[in-house]
Amino acid sequence: MTDRAFATRAIHAGQAPDPVTGAIIPPIYQSSTHVQDGIGGFRGGYEYNRAGNPTRSSLEAQLAALEGGASALSFASGLAAEDALLRGILRPGDHVILGNDVYGGTHRLLTQVLAPWGVETTMVDLQDLDAIRAARRPRTKVVWLETPSNPLLTIVDIAAVAEVAHAAGAVLVVDNTFASPALQQPLSLGADIVVHSTTKYLGGHSDVLGGAVVLGDDRFAEAVKFQQFAVGAVSAPLDAWLTTRGIKTLAVRVRQHSENAQAIAEWAVQRPEFETVFYPGLASHPGHEIAARQMNGFGGMLSLGLTAGPSAARAFAEATTLFQLADSLGGVKSLIGYPPEMTHASVRGTALAVPENAVRLSVGIEDVSDLIADLEEGLARIAAS
Repeated sequence: MTDRAFATRAIHAGQAPDPVTGAIIPPIYQSSTHVQDGIGGFRGGYEYNRAGNPTRSSLEAQLAALEGGASALSFASGLAAEDALLRGILRPGDHVILGNDVYGGTHRLLTQVLAPWGVETTMVDLQDLDAIRAARRPRTKVVWLETPSNPLLTIVDIAAVAEVAHAAGAVLVVDNTFASPALQQPLSLGADIVVHSTTKYLGGHSDVLGGAVVLGDDRFAEAVKFQQFAVGAVSAPLDAWLTTRGIKTLAVRVRQHSENAQAIAEWAVQRPEFETVFYPGLASHPGHEIAARQMNGFGGMLSLGLTAGPSAARAFAEATTLFQLADSLGGVKSLIGYPPEMTHASVRGTALAVPENAVRLSVGIEDVSDLIADLEEGLARIAAS
């Protein structure tokens, strides 16, 4: 399947018709346990749902094919995936270099959950390769980056950071949630491991929670698999099936997300109400050239800095109709959020704090003329208030 185009892999990888009935879509194996043919005689290797489930196996094969990985593991959430990965490859006293513009939940996991366990974290601007080199320590084991980042759409050169990380004997982990494998495959650029919140673009319909770890090789496969089995934060069969269904339309959905977001970004830069438009598809974005080189499109996420300041940003987030006020992203419906008090509230007052005048848009696949009209109506409402 690796020789097939991305859209073909998204539909067919791990999705063979049911061999018994011929059902074109593999069934949901909604079972907690599996009958054994004698003690230890596992059919297909399946014993108990925490250890493995055929529906989850189908999703994991699909995920590995999309990212070009050796294997993948599916979890109950993105943070569950990150936790299992980090506990699998780190030990007390190890050191992580973390981008200074990452998802607040990742920052919280490392600095509040894993720090008491003895993991140390240094935050740096990963666009600055010298800063990464300066932050290296003898026990630096992981460099962790997001690109595009959440929520300021910072673009980091994956290949360049991979070279620096590997020179330090560290592995490079890339959170590919914002781009999705439809737009970017970090393993092909030198990353070692990819993580996803499959809740977002991979699921794509705001109806499932999940996470994934995709491993470029087998070095850490057993360690992360053990964490998954021992702790048990696995995706349930129905959640896995919903994610496989979402992935089948990923290629066409992401094209429309990207087209709509580009149009909205180009509209927004003409509006005096926005002092900043964070979108890598704009030639004015500082990471535009790198994004154009390492991505197949610029994605459906953008953030806007309101000229009138924080109060205007809060009001604007509450003033739209089609853009519905909610956490999360990557679904077919457009969402708007105020990161300082929503997705990134946990990092207020830290180096990861989001500008107080910023709103984040997850641009859906509705008609873009309706979306722009909705934003214009929102601006008119706050101007009139």
